[in-house]
Amino acid sequence: MGFSWTRSFLLCFLVLLHYVYFPNAETFDYPTANLSTSWTNSPSLPHSVNFTDRSMVRAILLRGTFGPRFACGFFCNGTCDSYLFAIFIVQTNSVSYITSPAIGFPQVVWSANRNNPVGINSTLQLTSDGDFILKDADGTVAWSTNTSGKSVAGLNLTDMGNLVLFDHNNATVWQSFDHPTDSLVPGQKLVAGKKLVPSISLTNWTQLNLLSFSVTDEGSFASVESSPPQLYYESRVNDRTTNREPTYVTLQNGSFALFSNSSKASEPDTFKPIPKASSVQYARFGPDGHLRLYEWTTDGWTQVDDLLSSPGYECFYPTVCGNYGICSNGQCSCPTTTYFKQINDRRPDIGCSEITPLSCQASPNHSLIEFRDTTYFSVSSDLQNVDLEKCKEACSKNCSCKAAIFRYGSDSAKGSCYLPNQVFSLINNDKERTHYNSTVFLKVQNAPSPPAEAIAPQQKRKSRSTVILWSSLGTVSGLFLVIGIIVLLVWKKRNADIDEEDYLDQVPGMPTRFSYENLKALTDNFSKILGEGGFGSVFEGTLIDGTKIAVKRLNGVGQIKKSFLAEVESIGSIHHVNLVRLLGFCADKSHRLLVYEFMSNGSLEKWIFHQTHESALSWQQRKKIILDIAKGLTYLHEDCTQKIIHLDIKPQNILLDNKFNAKISDFGLSKLIDRDQSKVVTTMRGTPGYLAPEWLSSVITEKADVYSFGVVVLELVCGRRNVDHSQPEEQMYLISLFEKKAEEDLLFDLVYNCSEEMQLHKAEILKMMKVAAWCLQKDHAMRPSMSMVVKVLEGVREVEPNVDYNISNSSISTSSTQVTELLPFLLSGPR
Repeated sequence: MGFSWTRSFLLCFLVLLHYVYFPNAETFDYPTANLSTSWTNSPSLPHSVNFTDRSMVRAILLRGTFGPRFACGFFCNGTCDSYLFAIFIVQTNSVSYITSPAIGFPQVVWSANRNNPVGINSTLQLTSDGDFILKDADGTVAWSTNTSGKSVAGLNLTDMGNLVLFDHNNATVWQSFDHPTDSLVPGQKLVAGKKLVPSISLTNWTQLNLLSFSVTDEGSFASVESSPPQLYYESRVNDRTTNREPTYVTLQNGSFALFSNSSKASEPDTFKPIPKASSVQYARFGPDGHLRLYEWTTDGWTQVDDLLSSPGYECFYPTVCGNYGICSNGQCSCPTTTYFKQINDRRPDIGCSEITPLSCQASPNHSLIEFRDTTYFSVSSDLQNVDLEKCKEACSKNCSCKAAIFRYGSDSAKGSCYLPNQVFSLINNDKERTHYNSTVFLKVQNAPSPPAEAIAPQQKRKSRSTVILWSSLGTVSGLFLVIGIIVLLVWKKRNADIDEEDYLDQVPGMPTRFSYENLKALTDNFSKILGEGGFGSVFEGTLIDGTKIAVKRLNGVGQIKKSFLAEVESIGSIHHVNLVRLLGFCADKSHRLLVYEFMSNGSLEKWIFHQTHESALSWQQRKKIILDIAKGLTYLHEDCTQKIIHLDIKPQNILLDNKFNAKISDFGLSKLIDRDQSKVVTTMRGTPGYLAPEWLSSVITEKADVYSFGVVVLELVCGRRNVDHSQPEEQMYLISLFEKKAEEDLLFDLVYNCSEEMQLHKAEILKMMKVAAWCLQKDHAMRPSMSMVVKVLEGVREVEPNVDYNISNSSISTSSTQVTELLPFLLSGPR
């Protein structure tokens, strides 16, 4: 009987618990609404929350408790003079109150009226006949589902964030998932025929119709909505089969998946792995063309992936540097100051404008300007299996063509050609990443020449005037001549700097021209010095966007002016991953400054000659640095429009970034020669210890750089200077010692011995020393080209088998008394 009484008590308790506790729990959230319900956007509306980022929500529906949850209602940010009806993710507590105003900022994942925001006292109404209407305060309809008379029974916000109008059979009549804006939530399908379009910004909700991410039966695509569209991302479906279900993409837990032929949710046709969700995730298509994945963490909302990008491809977006801007490692510049100018000098990412707009009426004055090692984001092509000339010809004949983008793999006769009628951002082509060669030809407008028939009458009138003038002034002509000569000399002296400035404006590809006052501010009045030498000093600076720069300030005149012009001419218009990038220059009255990318690990010199045991470079790092230098020199010698001979290759002029990638710097002594020239006659220049024997004849080829490269390789392998006066006399000159050790078959004795790791790679190091000997041949014709050196270093071919180790040449390479050194910079930091 006791047992029966106990069981009866438990049953009564459970019944009471059901009727008392659960009904109250079910009222905590408010995910549904009935017909004939309305809400007014006013401070009196319940569930209004202000956030510290100046946004505010007034929720009308909320699904779930405790954690990130979906809600919908009125949303604003900033001044809150306009509002969206939106679905957003907010933080809630255990009784469905919206919380965390300091970090749980609402994330809008859908909006009804982003092109038509409403004001305070606007209303939402679910009418008795099933229409869901948003009206402004004056009664103007801003948005409607247009579902009147379609048997709507109510409104429901689902667990997945889908706002649904349903009928009496619980079937969907209308849902927000069918009308995507700029975001996707897990489980939502972006089906064929639908697309994501970004808003202009987080505070300007208007559609940015320039970009879209869409799905068709052929796959998913991101494009610039030009005419025709220009694709910058595609994921195509192979062998499309008949399928009752439309193609769609969706966010799954762990993947961004495309379904086309597959009928199983676990078997997408293609997918991109993404981090598995530990909390709520969503993806937003931004105004920069990125589709970013966000997740709620303990620190707030965090980006966890970029669904259309891979690391290193940040430049491959159409608006990253604006129209005509060239993107290189995240930096933006204009192609050439002759034909283009920056729209805003303080915002190079906004892009460049044509100085003279293209005109079809003046098409005879069009020309194509070549930019080697430059590519474009578009994955499309208009012509296949064509050569460069046919690609250029196709653009020249088509007035609407603004550029010819020519790309090819190993065979330049079988390239692809793309002919856009609008040019967005260009990209410095890193062939190691793209695995193709690329050249861009931009169409520009030249000023028309005056017709000959218009010139002739003027010349005749001028000729008559001249005769009359000289006949009347014959007696004083000598006096005027003397005065004219004096005035000309004074004018030339006063305008020498102006001429130089005007000349620099014509250098193709110069990115930015700075004023002296601007650079003074960017370097904090030149307060942080990185290094100094005979021509001046180098200072650390910071651009407005936080990017660090190195500013070289040249002192003096004469040779300084030549060095300045040589450097600007040499690298002002070229871009390569193994060349320190010249970001800009200043030619302001007597001031001459050069602005470079900042190289955080400084010069190679300090890592070879001043390192401690702990900071010694590993063999793999040394190998990589040698290969980087070789690639940089190959580009200068063989891939530029004009051949560039550097003439001062040495460790001080090799700079290292934060990942120890090596880049060649300091082109102050370089020489530009035409590609059809095999040699150049020039005065002796460079640094003792790195000079090739042919400097005695002053007849120089690019093989002088090959010789200097060989010296640097030896110094890297041996960990000492070529000329080291601290050594005993018999060991003072590394090349002489190298020759002696080669005869004794004891080359490995020279290898840097403070690193045990270096001792483990004897075969590789001896091969590298043989490469150095090949580059150090006395006869320049016996030295390899730098492209040949690259092939050897990459294992594509072998070193010349019969390398002569009789390479010492004390008269040039080792004697400092034979050369008047031009005091190059001896920097310990970036320059």
